[in-house]
Amino acid sequence: MPDPAKVAVLISGSGTNMAALLYASRLPDAAFEIVLVASNDPDAAGLQLAAAEGVSTFAMSHKGMDRGLHDAAMDAAIRNAGAEYVALAGYMRVLGGDFVRSWEGRMLNVHPSLLPKYRGLGTHRAALEAGDSHAGCSVHLVSEELDAGEVLGQAEVAILPGDSEATLAARVLIAEHQLYPRVLGDYVSRSNDPAWLLSRVRSLALALPEAHERESHGSPGWRAGSEKSGKFFAHFADQHHGTPHISLLVKTGSMDELEDLVEAQPHAYHKPAYYGASGWVGLILNRSGVDWDDVADWLERSWRAVAPRSVTRLLDIADEF
Repeated sequence: MPDPAKVAVLISGSGTNMAALLYASRLPDAAFEIVLVASNDPDAAGLQLAAAEGVSTFAMSHKGMDRGLHDAAMDAAIRNAGAEYVALAGYMRVLGGDFVRSWEGRMLNVHPSLLPKYRGLGTHRAALEAGDSHAGCSVHLVSEELDAGEVLGQAEVAILPGDSEATLAARVLIAEHQLYPRVLGDYVSRSNDPAWLLSRVRSLALALPEAHERESHGSPGWRAGSEKSGKFFAHFADQHHGTPHISLLVKTGSMDELEDLVEAQPHAYHKPAYYGASGWVGLILNRSGVDWDDVADWLERSWRAVAPRSVTRLLDIADEF
């Protein structure tokens, strides 16, 4: 089983969602571990719980501080802890654009409404006043626009006759404690999900001009050129021939380049069975820190190696604009 993803949790208060994440992280085969609990309030009760459970903590009051400087201090603490993802759990501080962009796609939040309904505060009151049959919670990616990032999961909570904001909030909180660990675990383990990796590769490969998909030896592959005479420029390999790798096979310029890549970066490249003898290299996808821009560059390079010149010129012209 791959190593669990390292997660930093930001809180401002009691940290009940942080606690739900922490205890879920200690279940067998959990996909993540909590490496830091940080807060903008040194008196936040959740810090005491985290410390008692042996989790590193960091606290710095934002009062009287420039937002950018406070964000930078939090960011430094998160990175020093080795975190790969950030989970906001009742963090009542609006993060600046630089911080959000630096963690784009790697920062999640839980919000007490069924987004896109009722962003911001007062969500339970809004649901009651609207006469909704259900309230609920959402886990979403954090974007620069408040509560507007991609929704990754939701849980509905029935609104009962006579509910107040307090009674509804209490049940929604229970739902948050169930939803957040599951969604976070699913999200951080995508890098080991062959279906998700294939979908990501497929979208990049088929974005190239005159690229089409064709199965090869039981695995997905992509060719450049016509359906009749096209040539393969990439293959998707899911732990083939006894390797632990889920990888994208692409063409290198020479056997020397292939050997150099595998020797210098064995965590990122491998020599695939059969294909390696022809200069194809395996880009290992089921690992942390995959640079998808680099994957896209390799796909384009491999595509250029086999695509008709008349087709590659189309991309060259498009790049000029």
